[in-house]
Amino acid sequence: MRVSDGPPESDRVDPAPHPRQTAVLFGQARAEAELLDSYRAGRLHHAWLLGGRQGTGKATLAWRFARFLLAHPDPGAPAVRDARDLSVPPDHPAALSIASGAPGDVAVLRRAFNDKSGKFYTEIRVDEVRRASGLFQQASRAGGYRICILDSAEDLNRNSANALLKLVEEPPGRSLFLVVAHHPAQVLPTLRSRCRLLLLDPLSNADAVAALVALGPPWSAAEPAALAEAAERAGQSVSGALHYLGGERLTLDRDAARLLARLPEVNWGDLHRLADRIGTDEDDFAVLTGAILDWLHGRLGQGGGDPRRLAPLAEVWEKVRRSARDTLALNLDKKTFLFSTFADLSQATRAL
Repeated sequence: MRVSDGPPESDRVDPAPHPRQTAVLFGQARAEAELLDSYRAGRLHHAWLLGGRQGTGKATLAWRFARFLLAHPDPGAPAVRDARDLSVPPDHPAALSIASGAPGDVAVLRRAFNDKSGKFYTEIRVDEVRRASGLFQQASRAGGYRICILDSAEDLNRNSANALLKLVEEPPGRSLFLVVAHHPAQVLPTLRSRCRLLLLDPLSNADAVAALVALGPPWSAAEPAALAEAAERAGQSVSGALHYLGGERLTLDRDAARLLARLPEVNWGDLHRLADRIGTDEDDFAVLTGAILDWLHGRLGQGGGDPRRLAPLAEVWEKVRRSARDTLALNLDKKTFLFSTFADLSQATRAL
């Protein structure tokens, strides 16, 4: 259930603040410096692919850079020359415009909300790209860059990816595309080749906890041990850790881990009880699917680089990712998803 104010946003993890409202970025000083140095040197590439694991600050960095560019449209200005990072005072007009969600020179490209179904579309449709392209058909209001933030590239379908490619191939002057990608290798090759890749560093557990505290209540009031455990279990993903900070979700995650550890054997009775515990809770479902995807990610990393050996697991990984999204978007039966997924996992691991 949404608890934040305003229209639904697919690039927000409720009830946390949206990345555009996040003033501090943790653990990404190197990536931040690369963007800043490129800008003040006058060699800012027109399209950047911000890659890295989900929850490491890619979207926060994109909005942080957009805020800085709106505040400092002249790369040769003393404020840019002397800047140590991309921070902007919270009372600056550019910061207030970004935080309000109405930045005139920034277009947001993300999955739209379907009012009829009450769910987000499962993909970024070509119509969203066409609407975003309108920004580049008009002059900048502030005289600086016109910026498109895409969150995330994995949500593009073939038609919308090709429509975006046309924009990126022949961009108008002083245009900037900041493309968030959790898995840059899966981005359309022709689009990826036109972007400058900037991989963000994995967060330390201390940075992940600090980022959680910086979100404010209720996370800033949580027990440090609970925050540390949630961050550790989420692989230092801030957005991932949010799913663990409520109810019995850490216990749910441990029970899922025990089932995964027994593969290719499946205790269908325990799986049935786990499915009953999830019910219709979307955060519990996110914990479970996160546990499955993390387990698959770990197994794929242990495959020794043999693509033929890894192929069955890679196929399941992609199927789980897509099926989980469809299950939420189309309000499908979560128990059916869970049993189908473990059947696929059992078959794939038995073949190893």
